[in-house]
Amino acid sequence: MPLDIRVIPCLSDNYAVLLHDPLTEATAVVDAPEPGPIMDALELEGWDLTHILITHHHADHVDGVLALKAQYGATVVGPKAEAATIPALDVEVVDADPVGLGSAIGRVIETPGHTAGHISFVFPEEKLLFAGDTLFVMGCGRALECDPPVLWHSLQRLRTLPDDFSLYCGHEYTVANGRFALSVDPDNGALRARVADAEAARREGKPTIPALLGDERLTNPFLRADDPDMAERLGLAGADPAAVFTELRARKNVFRG
Repeated sequence: MPLDIRVIPCLSDNYAVLLHDPLTEATAVVDAPEPGPIMDALELEGWDLTHILITHHHADHVDGVLALKAQYGATVVGPKAEAATIPALDVEVVDADPVGLGSAIGRVIETPGHTAGHISFVFPEEKLLFAGDTLFVMGCGRALECDPPVLWHSLQRLRTLPDDFSLYCGHEYTVANGRFALSVDPDNGALRARVADAEAARREGKPTIPALLGDERLTNPFLRADDPDMAERLGLAGADPAAVFTELRARKNVFRG
């Protein structure tokens, strides 16, 4: 039986995601930007929170942890490398560790770059990827605590997952990401269509997650730093893909389109 999933808008542009196993009633939230909307969603569904899965230590992903743990007694799971900065962490995980949620078994993928200890959660049987602030729809996080090539390596790891996996990320940045992507890949018809769809969804107040990884592979420029055509468009023909990725990330950092 598949997991029930609810996307919960938090703060100004964050997302938390609830995962519920109908067989065992186990329920997890992936990241906890603030407690109120998460508690409201749990009450609406009649679910009891058993797990809090944290991708990284930034405040807009952990500020709800203490209140949620106090209310539900949930087990907090997060990266061992950031244990000192994640409140009430119960289970420290590293690359390839299993993460059980009732009858569902996920695993950890270490994806440093945005933060030095960032992790992602993948549930292979359910074809789900929770990438936090590493991979966004048509974009990626800023390389805040590592050099950009470290983040590029992490994105390559996520890129190996199958096309039919659903990507859930930590922020609603899709329209801005898509507009930047068009600035470096203007002739990509699939990209133009996705940007139009994202703009329409946001006008209706709908989230743009999840997204299929297959669509990301076709339209996300940060997953295509090793595409010779992308390198040529940036004036970096023949350059190492890590250098191409670094240039893409630098351009996105200053993009105001």
